Amino acid sequence: MLEHDQILDISDLWSQRNEDLSGFVQRRVTLPKELQSNVCLAIQGVRRCGKSTLMHQLIQQYRLEPNRCAFLNFEDPRLVNHLNTELLTSFVDAFRARHRRVKRLYFFLDEIQLVPQWEKWMRMQLDTPNDNYFIVTGSNASMLSGELSSALTGRHLKVELMPFSFAEANDRQSTSLEDYLRFGGFPDPSVSPDGDLLLQQYFLDIVERDVRERVGATSAIAVRQVAQMVYESAGSELSLRRIAGAVGLAVETAQSYVEGCKSAYLFFECPYFAFNERKRASRNKKYYPVDTALRRVNVTPTGADLGKALECAVFLALRQRHNEVYYWRGKGEVDFVVREGNRVFPFQVTWHEPTERHHDALDEFYEAFPTSEEATFVTVDTFNEILNL
Repeated sequence: MLEHDQILDISDLWSQRNEDLSGFVQRRVTLPKELQSNVCLAIQGVRRCGKSTLMHQLIQQYRLEPNRCAFLNFEDPRLVNHLNTELLTSFVDAFRARHRRVKRLYFFLDEIQLVPQWEKWMRMQLDTPNDNYFIVTGSNASMLSGELSSALTGRHLKVELMPFSFAEANDRQSTSLEDYLRFGGFPDPSVSPDGDLLLQQYFLDIVERDVRERVGATSAIAVRQVAQMVYESAGSELSLRRIAGAVGLAVETAQSYVEGCKSAYLFFECPYFAFNERKRASRNKKYYPVDTALRRVNVTPTGADLGKALECAVFLALRQRHNEVYYWRGKGEVDFVVREGNRVFPFQVTWHEPTERHHDALDEFYEAFPTSEEATFVTVDTFNEILNL
């Protein structure tokens, strides 16, 4: 086990980023009004989307004294042989010992999912009146599900962070929608001359570190093939049986890989819209990538068109607002459907003006759902006005 001084030395290096964050974009996410010692703030999102930066920005957001804030990133190679709850306890004890006369201390734990049983340890901390405040990040959507959700029921607030939205990208530097669709919203690649190389490496890192290890795959190749097939088919209905056949996997294995990719935020599912749960579950899903540029660098050139990228960007923007986004298909297709209570809103996406095909599909949709609201047409010219976040 590491000594207290060793842990604090590592923490101090990770805490140095507090010094100057003036050049970083303020993220458009909803944060709690204040931090609480009995509630853990959990920031989740895909690898490299800015979670660590957001943690440091919280010091300014909540007007904290930097010397009362301790950071530890569990991907630090010096910690790899010490990832257990004893490390967490030692970290808290060491920082407390450094600040014996200070009441409130803030602990920022980056990529916390790498520490086994951290959730039970966290519950004990939150149930103990000690004026310790905890902010954690994780690159897996399952971090706050299952056992953890039970362990921290009523003891956590979740914030989901994505790559930059179009509005956030413009907060950093003025950009056109076409450029945003092409270069995406990952903070570093979108402004780097080596952006495509970075994105390709991100994809491989996510597959290897956030998917393969979690699903227990012996090789990352099949996992990568599943993810790439989903990216190629973005916006089209896709069955698990088809994925399994194309990659040469059992259907159950393909399902496991798809679920792993979803948990790692590589892509999101878009179910069929129906009020009946059984009918909804019986139809194939569509899938959309977490970022348009991440998809572009991992599909064939013919599959990387801007029209498809616009559809993907609309899905991502709608998901940020509504969480659940659906599609509907009869003889024609309505690209997206969202619900707000009992109200149903259809959306059609097209690069320029809607065509007869779009209107015919909507006519059919209204026959099936006559009380639905007026449809919204999202084009390259109206995206900013309708969906800019």
